[in-house]
Amino acid sequence: MLEMPPLQYAQVNGIRMGFYDAGPKDDPIPMVLCHGWPEIAFSWRHQLKALAAADIRVIAPDQRGYGATDRPEPVEAYDMEHLTGDLVGLLDHLKIDKAIFVGHDWGGFIVWQMPLRHPARVAGVIGVNTPHTARPPIDPIALFRKRFGDSMYIVQFQNPAREPDRIFAERTEQLFDAFMRKPLPRKPRADEKPVAGVGASANTNLAFPQMVAAYDAKFDPREKILSPDEMNVFVETFRKSGFTGGINWYRNMTRNWERSDQIDHTVRVPSLMIMAENDAVLPPSAADGMENIVPDLEKHLIRDSGHWTQQEKPEEVSAKLIEWRRRRFG
Repeated sequence: MLEMPPLQYAQVNGIRMGFYDAGPKDDPIPMVLCHGWPEIAFSWRHQLKALAAADIRVIAPDQRGYGATDRPEPVEAYDMEHLTGDLVGLLDHLKIDKAIFVGHDWGGFIVWQMPLRHPARVAGVIGVNTPHTARPPIDPIALFRKRFGDSMYIVQFQNPAREPDRIFAERTEQLFDAFMRKPLPRKPRADEKPVAGVGASANTNLAFPQMVAAYDAKFDPREKILSPDEMNVFVETFRKSGFTGGINWYRNMTRNWERSDQIDHTVRVPSLMIMAENDAVLPPSAADGMENIVPDLEKHLIRDSGHWTQQEKPEEVSAKLIEWRRRRFG
């Protein structure tokens, strides 16, 4: 399952962006699929094929800092204004008026921001694992530090020494071997409360750099998600690009929070929240109460899936995207 549409390029918002485009070009409301960290457009390979076969136009970019897309130097070049602006630039390049934006993991944070910042360009939003939340009362990094401690990966990413970038770059294959597996079944914990979008238990080990550094696949009973060929795509891509571009998204969380104080966080377009039963970092409970700021919201729970939902349960994710899109937009 390695076949992808041809890689195309567009000059958008001051960078060159690589993207894939499949399905009928005359589809009036395409779906734009936005990956998370540490991923690339290839994460959506199953959905690109399924949606195009269902006569839906589907576009998946490698986003700023990733894969075939440029990686600017300044950290501020990865703030929410740039990340959402890139997607508007991609619509402009393709002469598309409005799209449905679908986002997983970090891509989810971006797509929930699209109708807040660029309402004229958004027909609908679908979050995969990532909920939409109100603006936190204090800096999210301070919240993470308070809840999870200094070893939590997002807190570590703020360190200017960039130690996580180095650890991951030196152990790229180890990282994907450790990350891209199905979780062992889990029971929801009483202390899973969403903090700035992350709903993990305070006891969850989120020291990802140290986990990757110490990881030995010989002792891992979890089932692999990727075939060797699929694994190779991720490993070779990140060996070329490194991890700093993607981690720079996290380095803008304080900046994004500071610069969003005048934004109304109510999402006023048709929306779908796809939740994964066994995601430890973004559990279904993280989406509790979303209806308060997303009035037109449907929820769909995918059983027996961990965090990499569109790759763990590709048929179910694709079927839900197609069903919702047809029912809501014809």
